[in-house]
Amino acid sequence: MNEFKLIEGEFNAADAREILFNLLDDKISFHYKKMFSHEERFGNKDHRSLERLKRLREDKIEITEFLENADKEERLVTINSSIQIV
Repeated sequence: MNEFKLIEGEFNAADAREILFNLLDDKISFHYKKMFSHEERFGNKDHRSLERLKRLREDKIEITEFLENADKEERLVTINSSIQIV
């Protein structure tokens, strides 16, 4: 197994929003494209991508609320994210 640090550090709310939303938006785009491709090839929706899209949208709402509060309170946000490849 290999582990890589994807994000590590303290950020103001605006920078945290940019970092996290770029990541989320790319994941959302990936699943939309995957669903489109699956539907074109097989004539039905990719249910795994549908579920993942739902969760990603929910996460985006929660992150937005968290970062809005952090911005109001002028707090720094610590983000630590790693990926594991097995």
